[in-house]
Amino acid sequence: MDMGGMDMGGAAAADTHACKISMLWNWYTVDSCFIARSWHVRSHGTFAVSCIGVVLLVILLEGLRRTQRELDRYLLRRAAAASASASASSPARQQSDDGGDTPPPGKAVGGETTPANYYTPADASLAPPRHRSSSSNLKLWQQMLRSVLYMFQFAVGYFVMLLAMYYNGYIIVCIFLGAFLGAMVFHWDTFGPPTQHL
Repeated sequence: MDMGGMDMGGAAAADTHACKISMLWNWYTVDSCFIARSWHVRSHGTFAVSCIGVVLLVILLEGLRRTQRELDRYLLRRAAAASASASASSPARQQSDDGGDTPPPGKAVGGETTPANYYTPADASLAPPRHRSSSSNLKLWQQMLRSVLYMFQFAVGYFVMLLAMYYNGYIIVCIFLGAFLGAMVFHWDTFGPPTQHL
């Protein structure tokens, strides 16, 4: 009988430390569990460390987003520099000396005035440059690097979403706090016209 009593007492003690999981709003601290059984909070100190970890995780997510933006700016600057170098090294177009029958834009020909936005072959150098697709300037390894960064952003963001789905008030507040701190640290570059971000 004594052994049976000890077994029942041990089972009851084990039940007091079971994971507390709720799909409703809650403020669980000790014995709350997140993601896996191994993330079983058994003390207030462990819960505090978990909250700090969640804040840092969201800050990391904002840091990854900033890294993605900086990489895109670097690749755009590199492509622009390569395009400018190629344009500077190409021979300048020589204009014909005989004058021809085609006047520059806006000059009269036989009583008619050519439109100012009409460019003849001799004046092709004056035409506005055609915009090339930015994707055509990307190399395969550059797009792979961008994709890897996006994959990490997606993974961290999905992990944060899973934490929020436990509806723990403290964890959700930590997610909001991490978003605030992450924006304070990493969103300085998004202010101003887009041309200033390059």
